[in-house]
Amino acid sequence: MSIGVGEAAGGLGGQEGPAGDWEREPHPSDSLRTFGAVVQALREHAGLSRAEFGARVQYSKHTVESVELGRRMADEAFVEQAEGATGNTGALRKAARHLTRGEAGLAAWFRRWARLEREAVSLCTYECRLVPGLLQSEAYARAVFEGTIPLRTDEELEAQLTARMERQAMMRDRPTVPFSFIVEEHVFRRRFGDQEAMRELFEHVLRCSAPRNVTLQVVPLEAELHTCLDGPVQVLETPEGRRLGYSEGQESGRLIADRKEVSVLYQRYDTLRSQALGPKESRDLLERLRGEL
Repeated sequence: MSIGVGEAAGGLGGQEGPAGDWEREPHPSDSLRTFGAVVQALREHAGLSRAEFGARVQYSKHTVESVELGRRMADEAFVEQAEGATGNTGALRKAARHLTRGEAGLAAWFRRWARLEREAVSLCTYECRLVPGLLQSEAYARAVFEGTIPLRTDEELEAQLTARMERQAMMRDRPTVPFSFIVEEHVFRRRFGDQEAMRELFEHVLRCSAPRNVTLQVVPLEAELHTCLDGPVQVLETPEGRRLGYSEGQESGRLIADRKEVSVLYQRYDTLRSQALGPKESRDLLERLRGEL
């Protein structure tokens, strides 16, 4: 399984509904791209190659390139070192105040859905492969990314990990938005590290699912065949009342905008809710699994 920063494979590309309905793959966020252009302009004005500049700011040539192209968020140390290397004009410090990570660290095909998530008035997620990205502990997410093929560089892995952890903030920051998760029990039983890492995962999931606006239901191992056997799926409602769906596979994601298709997805999800354990029973199961470690 190839893992990016989506729920699993991490993306959104594929089908985008009727022609012209959706814009194509987005570029890096405007603030990252603009900041990168400023860095590049000041570096070139100083007569430095990326390798020479990297040596002065104590970052690799590849990191400098990623920042300049808007693919990577510059941290505070980078900004300060870059200021010194370009004459201490103050331009980079001022520009850095307006930086937002935006879509850096997100797989290209997932970015569109990630933006829709942030504005949704409700979000429902069914997962049968791994713990949903919004519920993953840091150690679990790191293990997922480290298992990626092709392998990521350390810098790419850290960018993906940061993006995933930051994405989880929307559940804390939006306490009136309903978040619903239905996850197969075998997902939580799959080992990914030592006992401490597994226990941390259960504690993290229990903590994330504790607020009143978050509902977690587990489909038990003994459950019979059910309505979502076609694979993982997410559905959301926009502030305008439009319902959309998203499904993900190997190196691709599919935004589903057709009303009939989305209606079927909602029907399947609602039916599975009645087949899964209730929220209390689901939490009891996770606490029991944690206690077995």
